[in-house]
Formats: sequence, structure tokens, C-alpha cells
Amino acid sequence: MSDVLNAAPKAKSVKTGVRDTKKIGQALTDVLADTYALVLKTHAYHWNVEGPLFYGIHQLTETQYGDLFDATDVLAERIRALGLLAPMNLSAIIDASVIEDPAKAPGAREMAADLARDHERVAFRLHALIELSEAGKDMVTADLATSRAAFHEKAAWMLNAISAS
Repeated sequence: MSDVLNAAPKAKSVKTGVRDTKKIGQALTDVLADTYALVLKTHAYHWNVEGPLFYGIHQLTETQYGDLFDATDVLAERIRALGLLAPMNLSAIIDASVIEDPAKAPGAREMAADLARDHERVAFRLHALIELSEAGKDMVTADLATSRAAFHEKAAWMLNAISAS
């Protein structure tokens, strides 16, 4: 019985003609890592924002971290559908992400500008994933990545508007 409990799950892909599933899955894993890191950072800024911009940033970040959290499940399920395992430890997520921790607690405008830059970084990675997915005949991942890129671009635009005010 213990052998069954200790056995690593075997990944099995859905056979639909997608090519380069490992490359696409790795790119998805990177985006998933970014998304998780950005959930945490956005939520921390949500908790700690102060000053005249408090309400706007507090409300906006609540909407954004909710969307980001929901996206983690969709991204992980797509990784699994491609026959790969989603990250299972925090160090793998930290290592794969381009999201950086702030050196110190930023003010409200700096929070908005920092999050905007992070959203732009993730959108950039998603654009690369779209190209990779299309080349690999994986329109499902390309569609998912397009939808996620649209979210991140809109988030960056809104946060940039706040930080410029």
C-alpha cells in the first residue's frame, strides 16, 4: 500500500497533434510561476497600500489578485493536459518567475508602477508563448495565452494610469 501512496504520478498527454509539448509546457510553467508570484505580490500590496490612493489601489488589486489566482488553476490544468506535471514546490515557482520582490516597502504610486512593470513582463512572456504554441500547432494554449496577455496588458495600463497621476 505505501508504494502506491509514494509513487510519483505519471503524466499522460491528450493526443491532439500538438508538437513540442515539453517546450510549450515549460513556457506555461514559467507563466504559472509568474502568475503565482504576482498573486502574492499583488495581495501584499493590497494589504499594505496607504495614503490618498488607498481606495483605488486597494479595490483594483483585489480584482486583479482574484483573477490571477483563478488563472493559476487554468494554467496548471493546461500543463497537465500537455502531459507534464505542474510545479509542486515553492522553490520551483520562485526559480521560474521573473517577478521580483521589492527591496523595501514602496509607497502607493511606486506599488502601482511596480505592479505595472510586472504585468508587462508577464505579458511579454505570454506573447512568446503564443508564438511557440502556434508553431507547435497548439491553438488551445495560444488562445489561453492570448486571453491572459490581454488581462496583463489591461492591468498594466490601469496601474500605469494610477502611478502617473
